[in-house]
Amino acid sequence: MKALLKQQAVPHHLRLFACSVLAVACLQVVALNSTSSQARAAVPASTIGALTPGAHSSLGPLKHVKAGLLDVAYAELGPADGPVVILLHGWPYDIHSYADVAPALAEKGYRVLVPYARGYGDTTFLSAKTVRNGQPAALATDVIDFMDALKIKQAVLGGYDWGARTADIVAALWPERVKALVAVSGYLIGSQAAGKAPLPPAAELQWWYQFYFATERGRLGYEKNTHDFAKLIWKLASPQWNFDDATYNRSAAALQNPDHVAVSIFNYRWRLNLIKGEARYDALEKKLAQFPSIGVPTITLEGDANGAPHPPADAYAKRFTGKYQHRLIQGGIGHNLPQEAPQAFAQAVMDADRL
Repeated sequence: MKALLKQQAVPHHLRLFACSVLAVACLQVVALNSTSSQARAAVPASTIGALTPGAHSSLGPLKHVKAGLLDVAYAELGPADGPVVILLHGWPYDIHSYADVAPALAEKGYRVLVPYARGYGDTTFLSAKTVRNGQPAALATDVIDFMDALKIKQAVLGGYDWGARTADIVAALWPERVKALVAVSGYLIGSQAAGKAPLPPAAELQWWYQFYFATERGRLGYEKNTHDFAKLIWKLASPQWNFDDATYNRSAAALQNPDHVAVSIFNYRWRLNLIKGEARYDALEKKLAQFPSIGVPTITLEGDANGAPHPPADAYAKRFTGKYQHRLIQGGIGHNLPQEAPQAFAQAVMDADRL
């Protein structure tokens, strides 16, 4: 839950961010294209049928591939020769966020890949000496390494939370690898410089866990109470989502990865400039600090009851310079949008693919 401010005109966008924190329910459905005009998207040629959230509890047996620094565990559904969709999960969630989305897309002929990020599930580091780094550029590089390992030249990327940020970065830095993009909460690219800027009090309050993680007490607390801590985050981020214990426990198991705490703490401390990133990612982070535009066809999504920090749509629309739409998903939908509203997310993937 982590959309740090990403705009260079900090005071203006801090005001926009604060407005979103206090009045996100007032956002209206909009459909924006790459020009200044506003128009609703045409009815798609093919639609996803009704999906019942929670209808699927498994993505099937996992596969493994050695990719870059990792042995990546991932689910694969759909025909091997279908157009590729890669779905990226957030923190503190896992691949089961796409338990209903992935089968629906597979039925439409897509080859759907859902990898566990570093520090989650059965994904492991190949070397004990590798820094358990959670900085954004590292996570994005993992996706490129994953695609290279599977010999995938191009894919539609979809994500929320950390996954949306990672997808944004890949689309911005390696646009030739991204056919289309679906990103919950829009443009989430940030920098350590942006992380230095104080936010209004209401916005700072929503980042309480980031400041907790900045301390040794916070690291120890998350390590000791990972299960209950993550469950609290789920509730705060999706206040109207009545998930049951079975749903939560299915995903919480992925947080028992031995590197999960280290990767998580690194991510949040890096954002506050409390820890240096690795030199291998310096060039990428330098580019990201300029807030590059994203030119690939994109649909951004937002839930009408997202309790996590997130920027308002009008603050980031200009960052998407290609074909573009924004959709507000109604019905008490929170932060984990693909799991709470799988039909809307799956439809967005198909529609973005045809923009």
